[in-house]
Amino acid sequence: MDSTQLIAIFGSILLQSAPLIIAVCGETISERAGVINLSLDGSLLLSALAGFAAALLTGSLLLGFLAAAAVGAVFALIVAFGSLHLRQNQVAIGFVLAMLGDSLSAFLGQNYTRLPGPSVPAWHIPLLKDIPVLGPILFRQDAVVYFALLLVGATWWFLFRTRAGLELRSAGERPEAAFTRGVAVRKLRYIYAVLGGALVGIAGAAYSLDVKIGWAEGHTRGMGWIALAIVIFGGWSPLRGALGAVLFGATKALATVLQRSFPQVALVAFNAVPWLLMILVLVLVSGRLAAPLLARAPAALRRPLRGLLQAAPPAALGQPLDDN
Repeated sequence: MDSTQLIAIFGSILLQSAPLIIAVCGETISERAGVINLSLDGSLLLSALAGFAAALLTGSLLLGFLAAAAVGAVFALIVAFGSLHLRQNQVAIGFVLAMLGDSLSAFLGQNYTRLPGPSVPAWHIPLLKDIPVLGPILFRQDAVVYFALLLVGATWWFLFRTRAGLELRSAGERPEAAFTRGVAVRKLRYIYAVLGGALVGIAGAAYSLDVKIGWAEGHTRGMGWIALAIVIFGGWSPLRGALGAVLFGATKALATVLQRSFPQVALVAFNAVPWLLMILVLVLVSGRLAAPLLARAPAALRRPLRGLLQAAPPAALGQPLDDN
């Protein structure tokens, strides 16, 4: 394998990871505000269908992405309303919506299966695309990849460098204290849950209009659960979450390479590699295993490893809100 092939593989990994990065950022925003949106898998499926169908019928990619964002936002709004006003369990609502979205996408998408449709065109950035190695990987992509990369930086900056981000995090960490200081916690949870859901919807459209162009039943099945796992792996940080998404994309690329190198091995064995990796990562970041690993690590590595292996969720994540 020469350098040109390696560069092409890295570029493909980034493209494959872009929708997952967008979904992870959306769920990170929602969970930082205290709302668990467990409907991601169904939301991704239905928004992928909505995005492809809207773009196909109207001939507009923009309308396709807007339709997908609306689907994701509605799912998140249902989760938020059920939790904040009806005081029902967020996990239960999200799980039911995940199954509903899966079934609806299969039923409503029958007329769009395997149809050719529009796709996001490549958008090479002048001058930057000619930089050795980095140019072909980073700057010969399309708008979805650039949006995902910008979203990671913008989300991190907003969460950790702005007052509005501080209020968002306070809604998920100490909502009672935030409420006493005049923060409209309920309103913030609604806003950021819907915003996060809209980003998940955009991620769904990114799959059907950019990565896996077209529609078929189960188009993104399983990716919502992977996104939820990556949010945990990333410690509810958009930067670490993006790293987790790229790592998952790399394992999928590795599985493809291994499959070509060892054709005698069953395909299902290689397809299981990314999922097994995510299980391993979640086990490693659990408190019981992280502490012994940190204790045995060299002193120089303990600080960076602590940031990777020890992650605490927002203190009030998924808890009912009483601001009356």
